[in-house]
Amino acid sequence: MNDSACTIRKKQRAISLLREHRTVLVALSGGVDSAALLAMACEALGPDQVLAVTGRSGSVTEAEIEDAREVARALKVRHEVVDTFEIERAEYRANTGDRCFHCRSELFEVLSGMAAQRGIDAIAYGAIVDDLGDHRPGMEAARQMGILAPLLEAGIGKNDVRKLANEFDLHVHEKPASACLASRIPIGTEVTLERLSQVGQAEAALRGLGFRQFRVRHHGEIARIEFGAGEVERLVDPGLRTEIVRSVKNAGFRFVAVDLEAYRETGLYLIGPSRESGQ
Repeated sequence: MNDSACTIRKKQRAISLLREHRTVLVALSGGVDSAALLAMACEALGPDQVLAVTGRSGSVTEAEIEDAREVARALKVRHEVVDTFEIERAEYRANTGDRCFHCRSELFEVLSGMAAQRGIDAIAYGAIVDDLGDHRPGMEAARQMGILAPLLEAGIGKNDVRKLANEFDLHVHEKPASACLASRIPIGTEVTLERLSQVGQAEAALRGLGFRQFRVRHHGEIARIEFGAGEVERLVDPGLRTEIVRSVKNAGFRFVAVDLEAYRETGLYLIGPSRESGQ
C-alpha cells in the first residue's frame, strides 16, 4: 500500500471513530493537527454538529488564535475562544516538569463544562502518533478526563496530517510545529505572565522579520534564540542582526544570544543539552 492510500485508510478510520458520536467539541489550537481533526469531524458529522473551541491565556499568542479562527471560518464551523486560567494553578507556575498536565487539565475542565452545558456528546483533541515518543504529560490529563484522540487512535502521524490539511485546503498545512509560550521557560523556573509576555513579544518581532522556525528561550536577562536549519544563514546581514538585537531587547531582555545548534524537536527543555519535544 502506497503512502497516499495508507493516509486515506487512516483518515477513514478517524472519521469512523468520530461518527460514533452525535456531536463533538474539538479543541482547536491553531496548529495543523487540530485543524485536520476539525476538518474530519466536519466531514464525519457535518459542521452543524461540531463546535470548535480555542483556549486563550497568557501562554497563547494572538497569532495562534487568529490561525484557529481562520481554520474555523474556512470550514464554516462554529468557533468560540474561551479564557483559561492555568497561571492561577500553583503546580503550573512551579514548572517542575509536569506543567503541561496542569495546563491541559485546566483547558479540558473548561471544555468539559461547555460540553455538558450544551449537550455535546464528546470532546476531541489533536494528538497524533508522533507525540507518543515524547514527554507529554498533557496526554495523561486527556486520558484521565476521557478526551478523545481520534487521529492517534487511527494511527495518523505528522506526514499524514499535513497531507490531509492540504487536501482540506487549510492554510496551516505547512505551518511549523509550535507550542505554548511557557515551553520557552526552563524546567524549574517559575512561569509568570511577565516572562510569557517577554517571549511572546520577542517571537512576534522575529516573525515580523520573516523568520518561520525559531524559539526564544528565556534565561533571565538573556534571550537564547534557536533558529531552524536554513534560517541562521540570514544572520550574515549586519543590518538584520542589529534589528534582531533591538527588537528582542525591546521585549525586556538585556542580552541576546544565538544558539549555534539549530532548533530541533527533541527532549525536554532543561538548563542543559536537552530540549523540549515539539516545542
